[in-house]
Amino acid sequence: MWMKDLTIELGSNKILNGVNLAINAGERIAIIGPSGAGKSTILRLIAGLLLPSHGSIEISGVQQKYLRLDQNEPPDVRLVFQNPALLASLTVRENVGFLLDKQKMFSEGIIHTKVIDCLKQVGLYDVEEKFPNQLSGGMQKRVSFARALISNSKEVTNSIPILLYDEPTAGLDPIACTRIEDLITKTTDVAKGCSIVVSHVSSTIERTANRVILLYDGKFQWDGSIDQFKQSENPYIKQFRTGNLQGPMQPEDL
Repeated sequence: MWMKDLTIELGSNKILNGVNLAINAGERIAIIGPSGAGKSTILRLIAGLLLPSHGSIEISGVQQKYLRLDQNEPPDVRLVFQNPALLASLTVRENVGFLLDKQKMFSEGIIHTKVIDCLKQVGLYDVEEKFPNQLSGGMQKRVSFARALISNSKEVTNSIPILLYDEPTAGLDPIACTRIEDLITKTTDVAKGCSIVVSHVSSTIERTANRVILLYDGKFQWDGSIDQFKQSENPYIKQFRTGNLQGPMQPEDL
């Protein structure tokens, strides 16, 4: 995936200002930075929910000129929201298998088998007939991971799956965070694609990413490996890592 000179403007405000980014298969990237820096905007661009004001984005060799809903064969991009975004009126089985049911790609029996397999991969058993409000918040989030996994069964595209996670561990206790962090790595590996995590949680950044990018003032201010992130004396990284009010990122932006 490539972003070239990509800009997002909201009125006179440039949320992203001519950023460039290349992401390869197998990479697990964490995008960090202060609130409002535009991290979630990047996920929306990749997911096809937003088009750039200027510049271009290319996924699996195809320039994205149209929103996802306007494409007949959109790239294989899967977004796991901070909120699990499950449909309350549907059972777990119906939520996880929703796209396959809608596309009528397989028989009901095959879809059911695929749903059960994906639920087992995220550590959920005997919940397929339950409704979202009968599950804990952590279990609902795992259902959303199962839904991202089952998209791998489409088998209609040669594109490399891109998995996007928007604040996946926000508000969770440390044990639940660990479970979700493990799932992020697992789902990326199972899908044989790449992942991008937006997070402020240190454990999530360090346990799910092998590459870290810091976004501030519309630009990527730093890009390096997770080991470099842990040791870097770069002023942006050091300020983010320590939470110090003194540094290049102004307090009103933190």
